[in-house]
Amino acid sequence: MATLRFLCPFWALLCAGFPFCPAPAGADEPLILLGTDGAEHRPLEPKGKKAVVLFFVSPYCPTATTFMPELNAIAADHAETAAFYFVHSDGDQVPADILQHAELMQVKVPVLFDKAQILAQRVGAKITPEAVVLGTGGRVLYQGRVNDLYLGPTKRQRAVTKHDLREALKAIASGREVDAVQPPAVGCKIAGLK
Repeated sequence: MATLRFLCPFWALLCAGFPFCPAPAGADEPLILLGTDGAEHRPLEPKGKKAVVLFFVSPYCPTATTFMPELNAIAADHAETAAFYFVHSDGDQVPADILQHAELMQVKVPVLFDKAQILAQRVGAKITPEAVVLGTGGRVLYQGRVNDLYLGPTKRQRAVTKHDLREALKAIASGREVDAVQPPAVGCKIAGLK
C-alpha cells in the first residue's frame, strides 16, 4: 500500500509502532487514510455527493460519546447528499479502543485513523466532537458544533434547541448558502494536536 510507505526517517519515527499511520500527503496530493474496515479512504473527496462531513470524535471524550447517537442519525438522514466519516485524531489513540468504540456506538459509516493528525490539521479541527463539512474543492462550508446540547464544557442543557449541523446540511442539499454564524464545537481538545 502506497499510503503506508514511509517517505523519510522523521515520518518513520513519528509513526513507529502504529499500523494505521499514512504517508504524508502534499497539498496537491489526495489524502488517503485507513479505516477500521482495513480499506483506504479519501475523506476529502465527496464521491459524487454535494459534501463530505467529517465527525472528529474520540472514545476518550465523554462529550463526544454523548453525541454518537445523533451523529449516527445525521449520517443516516443525509446519506443521499453527503459522504460521512468518523475521524479519530487523538495522538494517544489505541486502535483497539477505536474499534471497540465504533462497535459499541454502532457506527455504520467509515471510521478513520488519523493518528498523525494530518486531516485534523488540514481542516483546522481542534475539538471532539467537531463537525467539518466540505464542499467541492475542499472548501469548508460548515465547521463547529453539532447542536447546542452543550453550551460549555460542563454546561449541558436538558434539550437541544438549535440543530446547527442539520440546518447546514439542509441548506447544502437544497443549494442554499450555509448560515455564516457557525458556533464553535464544545467538548474535549484533540490530544497532542499542535
